Amino acid sequence: MVGLGHRASSLSQGSRPSSKDGAKKNIWSSMLDGVASGKRLPEKNLLVLGGTPDSQREFLETLSADESDPRVLSERRKGRAPPIANQFALGYTYQDVLDADQEDILARVSIYLLSEPSSSFAPLLKPLLNPKTVPETLIVILLDWENPWLWVRQLREWIRLLRSVLISLDDETKVVMEEVMTEWRDHKRGGDPATSAGGGSGGPVTIPLGPGEWDEGLGIPLCVVCQGAEKIEKLEKEHGWREEEFDFILQFMRTILLKHGASLIYTTPFLANSLQSLIHSSLGIHSLLKRQSLKHNVIDRDKILVPSNWDSWGKIRILREGFDIEGVGTGWSIEIQDKPKPFRGLSENDDPDEGNNNQPKEEELEDGSSATLIYEQTIHDPKRDISLARSSQTDGERRIEVETKDMQSFLSDQHAVLEQLKAEDEQRDKQLRKGGLIKDQETNILIDEPSRVNEHIGPVQFNMGGIQVDADDMLRKLKEREASRTPVRKDPLPQTPTGSPGQGSGTGDGKIQNQALASFFAGLVNKKSAGSPRPGPSS
Repeated sequence: MVGLGHRASSLSQGSRPSSKDGAKKNIWSSMLDGVASGKRLPEKNLLVLGGTPDSQREFLETLSADESDPRVLSERRKGRAPPIANQFALGYTYQDVLDADQEDILARVSIYLLSEPSSSFAPLLKPLLNPKTVPETLIVILLDWENPWLWVRQLREWIRLLRSVLISLDDETKVVMEEVMTEWRDHKRGGDPATSAGGGSGGPVTIPLGPGEWDEGLGIPLCVVCQGAEKIEKLEKEHGWREEEFDFILQFMRTILLKHGASLIYTTPFLANSLQSLIHSSLGIHSLLKRQSLKHNVIDRDKILVPSNWDSWGKIRILREGFDIEGVGTGWSIEIQDKPKPFRGLSENDDPDEGNNNQPKEEELEDGSSATLIYEQTIHDPKRDISLARSSQTDGERRIEVETKDMQSFLSDQHAVLEQLKAEDEQRDKQLRKGGLIKDQETNILIDEPSRVNEHIGPVQFNMGGIQVDADDMLRKLKEREASRTPVRKDPLPQTPTGSPGQGSGTGDGKIQNQALASFFAGLVNKKSAGSPRPGPSS
């Protein structure tokens, strides 16, 4: 604008100054100021606590996805997603919230990410909270269904850290925090805008607080996101969890979050959910084209949604009887008063889960009113239970655990065993065949090989003069006839002149004839080709 002003003054040199030049300058200034103020986007802050760098990225992807189909990003977002720096200490990224037509930008959300609930990181959070940013800030705590037995302990550490940071703020910021909490509590900013007013000209309706509601307000709106709800089915199938465990978790989380006025939601990646609507409405971002409303859901265990200012003790009791709401709420108010723990780095031999799964304190073990201890006595880590049972057994006792091998190594071992058994069977068959014995495949009984061959061939028969003759039967009859002639006759035989018994010619001829017939039929049996025998020569 400075260059344009000099150019206009140089062109007007030598002419009479006119009031129109001053009017043009004022018009241009007002137009430029109007455009600059119109282009200024509303600034919102989102403080994401907990999770890993990967789970934080998953949360941001779900938050920026299209609610109608989270798997498909808009063409405008493809290739234009800002980088995420969340590898060290306090991370940062931003997102532009688009309207329903994916054209107009409604607000810009600055997102700060922190993974470790350590007092060492408290100085990083304090500069983010001031009288200007507190009304536009939402705190999100990420939990994962990979380890639901750590939820209460993780949530307790984050609340302790936040309380230590918020208490250290200046008085002016604390006054703004009180105003924000009053607005949330009385006007239901985090819920459905349609239900926030009493209707007509009566204005908003202030509902009195019930027991356990807003007892421990932080001064900044809070939302707890439980990621990976698809793992509920795995806990049910592999570890035997039942509806009682899932109902207990939901009742416990709703009870302690009711004291902070916080909202609760279960999310599943790549499935439509209300996370975007919940976060945007909590930040005060509303579409100009499409009105969105939040509907609570406490029935579907993988799609739980409990908006702020909706829950109450009565609604929590309905879920399952026998839950001690008063005891859990009182124990939680006492536990969050302690200071956060300092940062403890993990060594190579440490389990990543052990950083959040600190051992209970001595007062927790002695006093049964600890909310964390009550939760962990009911919701156990299945892997830890197995390891404890294994360590408690002595070496001489019989263990019920079975360590499975890799599938490929197991199959390779079985293949070697089968090959060895096959070689042994072949060697045994060779030895049996040398002895004239073979093994029946069906009955697995040793039998004589020649008898098996004869049984397979069957009886030898031939046609003699139109009569079918069985050679085996004929041989049997000849042998019987020969046997019957073998005994010595009782009649005296005629004596030779020398006194020795003589041999009758008829008897000798009969034996010769029988032997000839036996040889003849035996030759017929041993012949390879079947057919009628050729008649012998006549004597």
